[in-house]
Amino acid sequence: MQTWIRSSLIRCSGSFCTGMALMLANLLSWSPPIAADPYAATANAVSVNNNSKSVSKKRQISSSRWIEIDLSEQRVRAWQGKKLVYSFRTSTGKRATPTPVGEYRINSKYRTNRMRGRGYDIANVPYAMYFYRGYAIHGAFWHNRFGTPVSHGCVNLPVKQARQLYNWAQMGTLVVVRR
Repeated sequence: MQTWIRSSLIRCSGSFCTGMALMLANLLSWSPPIAADPYAATANAVSVNNNSKSVSKKRQISSSRWIEIDLSEQRVRAWQGKKLVYSFRTSTGKRATPTPVGEYRINSKYRTNRMRGRGYDIANVPYAMYFYRGYAIHGAFWHNRFGTPVSHGCVNLPVKQARQLYNWAQMGTLVVVRR
């Protein structure tokens, strides 16, 4: 069905069909929040103490990449396991349009993307990585108020830093948003 919808919309012309195609593609690529911690992708190691015959689980340190978005500090941190790779000031959602808290995965990436919503319509938004519905981590060239919540819910970064994170992150990278 997805193929039929996309092929039908591609045959349309004009901004209405283009907008509908982008909206449907975004909805069809939506992924629900996951209930895992940053290390859930790794198996738990089990060690056995031969003297007491007890079994204890120890969490292995993962080498997987994950992104932390700290709303209270207005920081984006990129991690390789427990090693900090990047730390950037960000602008997340305002009180009226908050960034959703939870654990998600990057489900689509666009070098440039048009973003529209109530009160905004911005063409050529650079380095967009969608992680939940219409919420994305992306570059913002239209403001320089990083460190302050000013967005409609997305996670804004300076363009240069958004490019670094975009090139570093892969599809499926875990995104953890916390207060």
